[in-house]
Amino acid sequence: MNKSIMIVGVGGQGTLLASRILGSALLDCGYDVKVSEVHGMSQRGGSVVTYVRYGENVASPIIEKGEADIILAFEQLEAARWIEYLKPDGKIIVNTQQIDPMPVVMGAAEYPEGIINALKAAGADVEEIDALPMAVEAGTSKAVNVVLIGAMAKNMAVVSKEKWIDALKASVPPKFLELNLKAFEMGYNI
Repeated sequence: MNKSIMIVGVGGQGTLLASRILGSALLDCGYDVKVSEVHGMSQRGGSVVTYVRYGENVASPIIEKGEADIILAFEQLEAARWIEYLKPDGKIIVNTQQIDPMPVVMGAAEYPEGIINALKAAGADVEEIDALPMAVEAGTSKAVNVVLIGAMAKNMAVVSKEKWIDALKASVPPKFLELNLKAFEMGYNI
């Protein structure tokens, strides 16, 4: 049975690295893995989504509405934007951080209130995580993505913690490895 994971966020948040770590860990466990290219505005501020599908035999990385087992959302508004892709029994792991999109920055719109409560009211299984303080404690605000990967990892029994750490070692430059390992542990132990 194939499984589908969406990683959604804003350009500059590290969605590509997160999908690389996830893909590497799943491949190391012997799964057939398909990872989509990043779709969206990968410049800072634009919406970005990556599809990761794994299983015995995966034909395509594309995930249709209602098919995602897990949505890993690096930002609240992105969680709301992609929620219709979640399976009825799926899980959404959402960072509580808010990053204003361009219309809000320019004063043409306001950031919506109560997004996480709205996700829960819609019946989604929501795990909310304030990943930014943990990333800062690990050594850099840029490690939010790895804190969230750690939080997702504890929900994925198909991949051992050791495989996740191996994937981090394979995906992160050596000079940033220690702080990313710390960020992963913080997310994993929430």
